[in-house]
Amino acid sequence: MIHVKQALQAALEAAVGSIAPGHGLALAFESPRQAAHGDLAVTAAMALARPLKQNPRALAQALVDALKAQTAVQQWVQSLDIAGPGFINLVLKPEARQTVVTEVLQQGDCFGRQAISGQRVMVEFVSANPTGPLHVGHGRQAALGDALCNLLESQGAQVQREFYYNDAGVQIATLALSVQARAHGLKPGDAQWPEAAYNGDYIADIARDFLARATVTADDRSYTASGNVDDLDSIRQFAVAYLRHEQDLDLQAFGVRFDHYYLESSLYSSGRVEQAVQRLVAAGKTYEDGGALWLRSTDYGDDKDRVMRKSATVDAEGREMQGGYTYFVPDVAYHIHKWERGFAQVINVQGSDHHGTIARVRAGLQAAGVGIPAGWPDYVLHKMVTVMKGGQEVKISKRAGSYVTLRDLIDWTSRDAVRFFLISRKADTEFTFDVDLALQQNDENPVFYVQYAHARICSVLEQYTQGGGQLSRLADAQLSLLTAPTETALMLKLAQYPDMLTSAAQDLAPHDVAFYARDLAGAFHSYYAAERFLVSDAELARARLALLQATRQVLANALAMVGVAAPQRLERAASAEAAA
Repeated sequence: MIHVKQALQAALEAAVGSIAPGHGLALAFESPRQAAHGDLAVTAAMALARPLKQNPRALAQALVDALKAQTAVQQWVQSLDIAGPGFINLVLKPEARQTVVTEVLQQGDCFGRQAISGQRVMVEFVSANPTGPLHVGHGRQAALGDALCNLLESQGAQVQREFYYNDAGVQIATLALSVQARAHGLKPGDAQWPEAAYNGDYIADIARDFLARATVTADDRSYTASGNVDDLDSIRQFAVAYLRHEQDLDLQAFGVRFDHYYLESSLYSSGRVEQAVQRLVAAGKTYEDGGALWLRSTDYGDDKDRVMRKSATVDAEGREMQGGYTYFVPDVAYHIHKWERGFAQVINVQGSDHHGTIARVRAGLQAAGVGIPAGWPDYVLHKMVTVMKGGQEVKISKRAGSYVTLRDLIDWTSRDAVRFFLISRKADTEFTFDVDLALQQNDENPVFYVQYAHARICSVLEQYTQGGGQLSRLADAQLSLLTAPTETALMLKLAQYPDMLTSAAQDLAPHDVAFYARDLAGAFHSYYAAERFLVSDAELARARLALLQATRQVLANALAMVGVAAPQRLERAASAEAAA
């Protein structure tokens, strides 16, 4: 139905232009709030009423008359009605709805995708410091970020997936001391155990392999341990490489890949942090106060100015020690480098605890004067995930010591369940992951509900071919036979897929794909309950199988968009069902 909508869009623009030349409205069809009102709705009459100083219903009637004069409307629209204060509802002819089946069968995996645009987009996500296993919050980031990348690619963007991590600083120093303590034979609870140390079992694993002089290889580094418990630098490098390797395994198990890893330490070693600070000082956007260097971030909408470099301190021997940079300063340097690498759009997927850094990072980028537009970069912030198992909240993982890991969730359920569940709510809403629900083989489990729809269709298609039917002939089916209400509803839902992808990509809302997949599965299940497919009328059977094949394809496309498999068989769909 893509070409039908395109033709009707042109007709709408021509009709509005004829009654309101130079109107300046962004015209688009909407979906009526109730399916009984029609297939498409137009609200342009109400938007034009005030500037034209006309009654909206009178304008709606004029617009209806103008639309009826358009060839595309005559070809594809069955009726136009005015409702309420000036809504125009369009009911499409059956053949207009039926065109979507042909489009899906012809385009296959490409249905809903746009041509390559050349726009370069970077999505930074997960970005976990190598101090422990990935937790469920990282898992939500991974699911959101990867699905968002898939969405943007579907709309023609050239996307780079980037992982940024702190390979230095206080947390890494604590990691090294924790591993060293374990290597010395200490354990949590011992009198000499460092107070701030990490307590998970993984620390003991790192210490054991360090003493064995093991070599570990991650996607971005490889390192061989010295085995010397007094060599803290070697312990630090080995621990970072070890945990980067563990994170790689977590991400591989989750089906997530990255194109580039970026080290915070490189911002200092390359001089980018100092260069960023010098830019801000030279631009007159900083000042000294109390021995600290401040950024005039209030000039750019922040609620207060921010410290860039802390005031100097005096060590135990009376020597003055220059204060270090606060954590948002390397973020500014990092994002300047993102801009310099040519990414017109940058999206950061982070936890909601990063909300306070947005204003100061954007202020620093504006103040640097390197041409970065206001409001750059974009952010997708997600809230926490609560894990429930056996009716109780799970807070501690033995492996991690203090939190549930991503690997725990995958081991308890499945990759598909974790990915679908973590993408099935808006990022800015808190989410409860119910392990027991994720294991259920019924319609209450959303990922099973969608995958079962796909498997159910595959079962019917298999029965069709076993009975001598040829799937290759479905493209020639008489689609005019598809007139049942459930068929109409299913075709209209299929037709929404391309627009849903475009809207979800624009809104940075990958959860919309999960919502759509559930709705499409629901429309199919209703169709399955209402009609038989392998009927004696060969042409009707072929038409209905064509619709099923199109539905299967779009379900598979939507599941792939969120990184979830589209199985041909599930337990409840493995055997033929009499309703087919």
